[in-house]
Amino acid sequence: MASPPVAHRSARRFRRRRETPGTVVALDADSELLGEVPAPRVLGDATRLPFRDDAFDLVVCQALLVNLPEPERALEEFARVSSDRVAVVEPDNSAVRIDSTVTAEPPLARRARELYLDAVGTDASIGDARDLFERAGLSGVTVRRYDHERAIEPPYSERAVESARRKASGAGLDTDRETILAGGTTPEEFDDLRQEWRAMGREAAAQMQDGEYRQREVVPFFVTVGHV
Repeated sequence: MASPPVAHRSARRFRRRRETPGTVVALDADSELLGEVPAPRVLGDATRLPFRDDAFDLVVCQALLVNLPEPERALEEFARVSSDRVAVVEPDNSAVRIDSTVTAEPPLARRARELYLDAVGTDASIGDARDLFERAGLSGVTVRRYDHERAIEPPYSERAVESARRKASGAGLDTDRETILAGGTTPEEFDDLRQEWRAMGREAAAQMQDGEYRQREVVPFFVTVGHV
């Protein structure tokens, strides 16, 4: 069983904090992503960590539990290999907020997100993981929320322009077609959504050409920390 990324992004951030002593070991199930960070690094599965008990002072992951069908298994492994603390940074994808100069974009994005979350087979809205920590036997649990904001405004980046193109072509939504249909949405319902999505994308692209398009997306993240 493979697992999503565990800590390669977190490892990059910790290594940038020069004032923080200690050794950071990155683990990931994806060898390409793992190659983005310097050694020491280990290819492995978050639910079967290849480390001895109490091997680390701190075990941390970001946006991992929301991608696991059994997040408790990963937390139990984190607690096993940590001698002190476990921390996770998880989004609540059900509470994403979008504001846009394209009137149709926020409700369409919400509709597509709800269809995807209903079908994905994991709890993509974990966010505050206090209950999971306590069930895993972790104590002194604290939770802190922060909002990650992304804005699109002039001058537009190439990434923003490509995003508008993918909306207008339907390509962005097409990547989630199989998952959404697995959740009970009919092909006809998906095609109707796709048609509206493309129209929204064309309007966004037109506004970009005039320098009028603005979009703001806010994703709530929760930092949950517990002691073993």
